[in-house]
Amino acid sequence: MIRFLRPFDPQRLRLLVFDLDGTLIDSRLDLIHSVNATMRHLGRPELDGNLIASYVGDGAPTLVRRALGDADGKEEATFRTALEYFLGYYRLHKLDHTTVYEGIPETLAGLADASIGVPPNGQHRLMAVLSNKPVNPSRDIIRALGLGDFFVHVYGGNSFATKKPDPLGVQMLLQETGVAADEALMIGDSSIDVLTGRNAGLWTCGVTYGFAPHSLQDVPPDVLVESPRELGELFR
Repeated sequence: MIRFLRPFDPQRLRLLVFDLDGTLIDSRLDLIHSVNATMRHLGRPELDGNLIASYVGDGAPTLVRRALGDADGKEEATFRTALEYFLGYYRLHKLDHTTVYEGIPETLAGLADASIGVPPNGQHRLMAVLSNKPVNPSRDIIRALGLGDFFVHVYGGNSFATKKPDPLGVQMLLQETGVAADEALMIGDSSIDVLTGRNAGLWTCGVTYGFAPHSLQDVPPDVLVESPRELGELFR
């Protein structure tokens, strides 16, 4: 069920900015395995998968720090060793179990084919990805899973000087596409994505099928959808 918490007209939107993990792809198992491989490498006990999944969303360095229990940064040498190992392991195993959420390819195809406005003045809606995952694995995964042609830009957590929820990445996308902030929508599964959209002046859409739907209760988006199919229906 689509739930509007703040009314807006989806037909006006010219740019859709998607989060990656928990929004377009289910990468949960590969991230869990990579974190626990890192913990084994350090001689530490493995962590519960649900706990690891709750750490996802702020980028690889924060994920590793949380797994180490090093929020205050006192284990810097161990953290650097762990991050290097995690990135190397994940690079090799990022597609072991990662899949596109059911309905996402069809939804993206429908959004790509739909025009905004009335022909002959109608124009195609643009789509982009802004993730806190490092950019190279983000792009590799998107290409490998057959989603590459849908997006005009794919940016990751190391594409800019700051990560989400800082608005810099979204601001760059707006500049590159020539789209006004109030004609764009940020789509994601967590409060980080909602805050990113708010900080950049975008409308926001939360998806409840991802990793962190609980966080959307604390930072509610403008609209909530429960499935990729509903995401497509939002623009019909």
